[in-house]
Amino acid sequence: MSTTCFNAHILTLFPDMFPGPLAHSVVGRALDKGIWSLSTTNIRDFATDNHKTVDDTPYGGGAGMVMRADIVGHAIESLPQEAKKTIYYLSPRGKTLDQAKANEIAKAGNVTLLCGHYEGVDARVLDYYNVEELSIGDYVLSGGEIAAHVVLDSVVRLLPGVLGSEESLVNESFENSLLEHSHYTRPLVWNGLSVPEVLLSGHHANIDAYRLEESQKLTEARRPDLWQKAQKIK
Repeated sequence: MSTTCFNAHILTLFPDMFPGPLAHSVVGRALDKGIWSLSTTNIRDFATDNHKTVDDTPYGGGAGMVMRADIVGHAIESLPQEAKKTIYYLSPRGKTLDQAKANEIAKAGNVTLLCGHYEGVDARVLDYYNVEELSIGDYVLSGGEIAAHVVLDSVVRLLPGVLGSEESLVNESFENSLLEHSHYTRPLVWNGLSVPEVLLSGHHANIDAYRLEESQKLTEARRPDLWQKAQKIK
């Protein structure tokens, strides 16, 4: 069995949601092999009343409820020391996850993902534990668990030994700020549509040039923001 090189800890009100989809495909196989580990902590276990209440009304008024600092804080304190060093709070107001951020997280070794609910977590928790807020997009989910799945899937596939070919990581979308080129396989002709002839030529330099040109065209048309970034990299 491989030595674990990445440990993920989840602070959640719904531990049964894990590993969920992370138990399948290449990420799930990597979990089985011990390339990475996953543990969950139920925040509700640290509630102090009979109803296991973890939230309260916000100071200053307003709609919704806020997860209490003391309860979330006790949950964090229960973690191993290494797990407290790098904590991300899944939040729509955080920095948006991108490929560069996924690579950064993958290199951290030990990370904790805090999954919020209601109107979120008392801000003092974020300040006290130096928690970084992280978003998966400009929309709001009912809780942080689905976002945590997205983050971990994007991160784990970057770990050594997870993908069959390291070349897959080099050529996929968002590396070098370009979208990935299109892919083709058998049959040669499908519904009257043929595979581009250059891909059948066996001329690797021409194939590479074709794929790069297609990546550039796709990026410029679909993601002008990335295209501008790619121009700066040049």
